[in-house]
Amino acid sequence: MNEVTVIIPNYKGEKFIADCLNSLLSQSMKEFDIIVVDNSSKDGSTDIVKRDFPSVRLLELDDNYGFSRAVNEGIKASDTPFVILLNNDTRVFTDFVEKLLLAIKRDEKIFSVSSKMLQMADPQRIDGAGDLYSAFGWAFARGKNRKAGAFIRRCDIFASCGGAAIYRRSILDEIGWFDEFHFAYLEDVDIGYRARIMGYRNVYEPEACVYHYGSGVSGSRYNDFKVRLSARNNMYIIMKNMPAPQIILNLPFLIFGFGVKALFFIFKGYGRAYLSGIKRGYLLCREGRKFPYSPDNFGNYVRIQLELMINMFRRF
Repeated sequence: MNEVTVIIPNYKGEKFIADCLNSLLSQSMKEFDIIVVDNSSKDGSTDIVKRDFPSVRLLELDDNYGFSRAVNEGIKASDTPFVILLNNDTRVFTDFVEKLLLAIKRDEKIFSVSSKMLQMADPQRIDGAGDLYSAFGWAFARGKNRKAGAFIRRCDIFASCGGAAIYRRSILDEIGWFDEFHFAYLEDVDIGYRARIMGYRNVYEPEACVYHYGSGVSGSRYNDFKVRLSARNNMYIIMKNMPAPQIILNLPFLIFGFGVKALFFIFKGYGRAYLSGIKRGYLLCREGRKFPYSPDNFGNYVRIQLELMINMFRRF
């Protein structure tokens, strides 16, 4: 039985899907499965998969349920101990799958391993080297826009970017799969946060590399949909994963962080979308699931809080 399944959530990926799949089929390691989960695309991308990639398993959903539901459907359909999530607007290096698999098998406490993502339009620049999270309530890509030769050391990170990362199935089953309340954006930070609370590790592997187009579906870095959804999910992550005393402790930093972002998006012309997202995030918290607090994880909460403070000063 193969050890790993690559799951590609797809929505209107006609421009990207062939390049993505061709790069996977050119891997030096051949023993892995590929599942494309399509969110009811109407652009012909599923026709490309059916016609040109018969070895790839295609799951067609009846509506656009978002990233989280798509990857959950892919995980459900897989039968391997590890799963790799990969955006459709990527091209992977020839040893990408092998490097991620070797990295996650180094330690049973490793929940996820994030790859080194390079910008498709400018391969000499980093798109992301894992995700960090701060007491401001800001999640950000480590190494964004730095030179490609930087960030060459393997290290622990707050969370892996779900655009190109491997996850351990047994820990997913323990902490819960991707939260479908998120729909898209920051669901990878949320699941990485939950793993950290439970004492597991998220790791960055610099030798697993991928080119990433970025905003391949949403079409731009900033738009009403993306700003509103990201703001909503930012609020949800805090309310879901932080116990009340930790929220109170971080409240001055969170007010500052959300205030700065509000001013930024007002200046960019997306103020209404951002504030609407914050309101929806608060309402979502009342519907969503609070991750249960356990005194057994107190030390993990302390370590997380120290990391949030360090990342706050690093980002500021």
